[in-house]
Amino acid sequence: MTSRTATLIGFLAILLWSTLALFTAMSGRVPPFQLVGMTFVIGGLLILAITAARGQLSRIRPTPASFALGLYGPFGDTALYYAAVKTAPAAEANLIHYLWPLLIVLFAALLPGGRLRPRHLVGALIGLGATALLVSGGLGSGQGLALGHILAALGAFVWASYSVISRRFAAVPSESLCITMLGCAIPAFACHFAFETTLWTLTAVEWAGVFGLGLGSIGLAFVVWDIGMKQGDVALLGVASYAAPVLSTIILVLAGYAQPSWLLAVSCVLIVVGAVVASYAPRHGRP
Repeated sequence: MTSRTATLIGFLAILLWSTLALFTAMSGRVPPFQLVGMTFVIGGLLILAITAARGQLSRIRPTPASFALGLYGPFGDTALYYAAVKTAPAAEANLIHYLWPLLIVLFAALLPGGRLRPRHLVGALIGLGATALLVSGGLGSGQGLALGHILAALGAFVWASYSVISRRFAAVPSESLCITMLGCAIPAFACHFAFETTLWTLTAVEWAGVFGLGLGSIGLAFVVWDIGMKQGDVALLGVASYAAPVLSTIILVLAGYAQPSWLLAVSCVLIVVGAVVASYAPRHGRP
């Protein structure tokens, strides 16, 4: 597979993630850990079926380290995100979670050989300003800082750190994520049975949200992003990912799960601007 092809595949993850907030909101009353377990089983089985159909089952075995990383990243971030969207206004939690592209830039600068530059700090401050707007209560929620906002920020940290660390596992086939996802469903259901009440009498909209997440925003998206990160143009994918918060917020508003607001629009723009500023590097002269 060429780098260009892998990059194009990675773009698909960004489009799929633009529906993440909508499908999570559609899942309605489904408890967060139950939702994690259900969507990971659906996504894992989907990737397993595709891999089997291609005759590549020999590629599904993860290494112990990559499996542990999957528990931390996809499982940890998904659980935090679902809980955030269910405990705070969906648009606010969604935008705070989309601080992860900016955090990826900051974390990458701290890696060996990297350097934290003024543009990284300026971008971080812009992103924090956007977050301050969202939790100020000015969007109509009147609640200020909520647990959901904190969970969304933790999810952004987890996904950003996972994405940076995953570059060290380029030799592990992306198809192995199907086993990782099925394995992650076990602790999800364990936490569900320990802390939540099971709900199976879902409405048609809630089932649509569950399957939308399992098949697309979680299942397929994780694998195509993994392919893009390991074999594609990481910098280009990083810049393109800044479109996700804009697309997802627009979809939430159009679907009626968020009210249009000037502050919502400004916060959305600020998060994108902060990420672009942090990642900008001139072609000539000192970066």
